[in-house]
Amino acid sequence: MLLFESFSNHCLANAVEPLRAANTLDAAERFRWHFTTLGGGPVHSSSGLPVQPSAAFGHEGGGDYLFILPSYGFRDHDTPALRRALRAAARRYRTLVGLDTGSWLMASAGLLDGRPATIHWDEFPGFAETFPALDARPARIVLDGDRITCGGATAAFELVSGLVRRHFGAALAMHVGALFLHGEWPAGGAPALAAGRRGRIDRASAIMRQHIETPLPIPEVARRAGLSQRVLTQEFRTHMQMTPSAAYRHLRLEAARRFLDAGEMGVAEIAGRCGWTDQAAFARAFRQAFGLSPTDWRRVARA
Repeated sequence: MLLFESFSNHCLANAVEPLRAANTLDAAERFRWHFTTLGGGPVHSSSGLPVQPSAAFGHEGGGDYLFILPSYGFRDHDTPALRRALRAAARRYRTLVGLDTGSWLMASAGLLDGRPATIHWDEFPGFAETFPALDARPARIVLDGDRITCGGATAAFELVSGLVRRHFGAALAMHVGALFLHGEWPAGGAPALAAGRRGRIDRASAIMRQHIETPLPIPEVARRAGLSQRVLTQEFRTHMQMTPSAAYRHLRLEAARRFLDAGEMGVAEIAGRCGWTDQAAFARAFRQAFGLSPTDWRRVARA
């Protein structure tokens, strides 16, 4: 498991604990894993938890799977040296797995060209735009042969539980899931969106994320999600405490905030990319959501 400074401890735990549980429940070493970092020194999670690697990346040998977990600050880690190291690792490992924002680093190294892939949904619009050579999909998990990408911490648990199932059977995977009060991975491949009401919200939110620059009318979002507008509104009010329109607006503003943090576009272009034709209206909405104008937000972020 390749870890970077400010990795998500939540995501790491959800990737490792199902493996540990499988070994414990089966009373056998079904899985072995180790941690590696670029320079061989310790790294800290976003919450400050230190992890001491067993070897520097490139000196750890190879294996069946390489899990790539940068999480926060992933753009800072995207260097020519890392891209070369990842391409070399693709020859040492049978399968590369991008957890959270790890798929961004894989894509930057050209390891996802021509393939379907996902990423943490907060980064999905930029991911799809930056890497047109891949097929960006707003899914929790995407499997494509020797490449796997996973959108975040909860999905990481589902993914690794699925690997337990793949290698050691449905019974062990079911027991692992039961230990953590979690359902097993569906047999058909990548997990579907969560069943029931939460799945309805997930479907609608995924559709919204795919249409940030040209927002869809809410009735069209409902239609594509397979719901009536009344049911969609009820689900969002009950489980998100907001209307679908407010949730859509929030997703667009979050996308704008990330574009501002990246510092690669002007405010007017960001407004257009996030569905506003009126820059003043965009600035008012942004200030209402985040307490600063877009220009002031960028200035503070750069300080």
